[in-house]
Amino acid sequence: MPTQAESSASLPWWCIVLIGRRPKRTLVRIGVLVAVCFVLFRFVLAPVRIQGPSMLPTCRRGQVRMVNRLAYRFHEPRRGDIVAIKFSDSGESVMLLKRIVGLPGESVAFQEGRLLINGKIVEEPYLRYSCDWQMPPVPVGPDEFYVVGDNRSMPREYHEQGRCKRERILGRLWL
Repeated sequence: MPTQAESSASLPWWCIVLIGRRPKRTLVRIGVLVAVCFVLFRFVLAPVRIQGPSMLPTCRRGQVRMVNRLAYRFHEPRRGDIVAIKFSDSGESVMLLKRIVGLPGESVAFQEGRLLINGKIVEEPYLRYSCDWQMPPVPVGPDEFYVVGDNRSMPREYHEQGRCKRERILGRLWL
């Protein structure tokens, strides 16, 4: 019976480089890796490609970021979280990345570019660009969140923003 050293020596060098000295063990590892990746990307993480400028400078156009689908399994979304929202426009399914600024039951307004929640100014350290948005108070429903992008230098009319039902939030941006 040949020893392991003799049997691995009989394998061509390219075979050792591709599959290693123990092909059965390597195939089992590949199978486990494929199964883990399938479960991870099917049920836990969702890739999202950044398309527009509304989340600049936090997320840049063309980047692919991951969304954690399990983030809100044990707690509700919080103010400041960047979330992926399932958005349907003219029959086409689209995923948007936005920041949660208003929670259920609150009132959201913008005065001279400053965010007001229930009439009080909220500091937003993640903003890099100033803006001059004006918007009267908007009540947020019991199962809704108010979302908006980080690039507030764009006119408010060009932003996809506003109230979002909880069931449309897919998950939180990972990392």
